[in-house]
Amino acid sequence: MTKTLTADDLKATFDAFNRHDIDGVMTHFDEDCVFYTVAGDAEHGTEIRGRDAIARAFEGVWTTMPDVQWADHEHFMSQDGSRGVSQWTFRATNPDGTRTEVQGADLFRIRDGRIVEKQAIRKQRPPVAAAAGTAATANPAR
Repeated sequence: MTKTLTADDLKATFDAFNRHDIDGVMTHFDEDCVFYTVAGDAEHGTEIRGRDAIARAFEGVWTTMPDVQWADHEHFMSQDGSRGVSQWTFRATNPDGTRTEVQGADLFRIRDGRIVEKQAIRKQRPPVAAAAGTAATANPAR
């Protein structure tokens, strides 16, 4: 019997992103998966290959932007279960104290119930000034 990945599984993955729980995030990623980031020198962004390398990249985002959240996330699966889409709003305080607040989506390729490709796509918007009382002002160590 072929294992399937559901929209609820994608939701659980993003809930884990927001808890900064790397084990929870990586639960459905295949060992040989590939992640195409939102930025990079190539047309597809930067390619990160392999479960361990991808986990390190996600942890790096949490280290650089400790308050990062993928808010208001919603998830959809293709009828045959080979593709998934997650829509979200990325919110984080940048190291310089400005905020990034943009909408985006992840496009997933799925095989045998495992994520084999994650393609991140995000709107381009200049950073915005942090509002009073945000993590940027509450945590001066950044």
